[in-house]
Amino acid sequence: MRRALPLLALGLTLLAAPAGAQAPQVPAAEPAPAEPLSVEPLSVEPPLLTAPAGREPVETNGFRDTTLAAPPPVGAEADPDADLAYGAFQRGYYLTAFHRATQRLERLPDDAAAMTLLGELYAQGLGVPQDVARAADWYRLAARRGDPNALFALAMIAIEGEGVPADPREGRALLERAAEAGHPRAAYNLALLLLGSEEEADLARAAELMRLAAEADVAPAQHALGVLYAEGRALEEDPIAAAAWFSRAARSGDVAGMVEYAIALFNGAGLAANEEEAARWFREAAFRGNAVAQNRLARLHAQGRGVAQDPVEAAAWHLAAASQGLDDAWLDEALARLTPDERADALALAESRLSQP
Repeated sequence: MRRALPLLALGLTLLAAPAGAQAPQVPAAEPAPAEPLSVEPLSVEPPLLTAPAGREPVETNGFRDTTLAAPPPVGAEADPDADLAYGAFQRGYYLTAFHRATQRLERLPDDAAAMTLLGELYAQGLGVPQDVARAADWYRLAARRGDPNALFALAMIAIEGEGVPADPREGRALLERAAEAGHPRAAYNLALLLLGSEEEADLARAAELMRLAAEADVAPAQHALGVLYAEGRALEEDPIAAAAWFSRAARSGDVAGMVEYAIALFNGAGLAANEEEAARWFREAAFRGNAVAQNRLARLHAQGRGVAQDPVEAAAWHLAAASQGLDDAWLDEALARLTPDERADALALAESRLSQP
């Protein structure tokens, strides 16, 4: 079975944080076995922890990652207004950014970076009324001049058909051009599309593109590359490499990467087992709202693995995960053994965590 690679759903934005993927229920055991953990259904002696995803083929319908890279630094020989326009955007002075970019184009009609910035403002409705069709016009002008950010943004608009007629074929071609121009997120998204193929050449290219994006610090790509190594898909199976990329993804803030890295640490898959460190990463992902991490952390607290045994903490994290649809019969039984006061404490703790932004 294959893990499901994350298909990000982000708005058009120059800088945005990727979101982690959720995963299906994991069976349990009491006590947990020492051998590596599996993804098999509940059995007589089920494992404590398993891989966080169902390992299904990557779906391309509705995929969306429209995060743009920042425009390149302005050289000393360039017009100083280039810094002023993007600097205003970064500080949230969107109307100023709009005017600065417009002034640049009056002086430099072929300024692709200014065109892309105007497209971004219209796409998000920042300082101007949101108008995706007008944004696409600006992106198109910049794309004709080879701007990688514009090529990428236009590709996402064409694939999704938001505000303009959808054209997946044109979107794919634009992604190709953006990836060839060195845009890391274009490489990542193109890799996702190629992973939907069963052709060996497509899979090989997907792995190459995913590596380019991962090495450029695209956190979801780091997680995805780890998945490819873990599954032996498009790459030779290598648990050490998988753990290394999961580690990089986790440290880059990718929640799905945190969960994968925690499981690798707990199981000693590709690196030395460390239950305390695994619990730390589960806790980090759990507080970011990941139901899988919440469920794993609940199990660890229930059995005192890597953390202090604490039935109230276990119940609280179980309730948080269950509120997102991740059920666990074994933890239900543990919850039933609590005293009324302990149940009330666990419920209050879970509610306080769910109310956190």
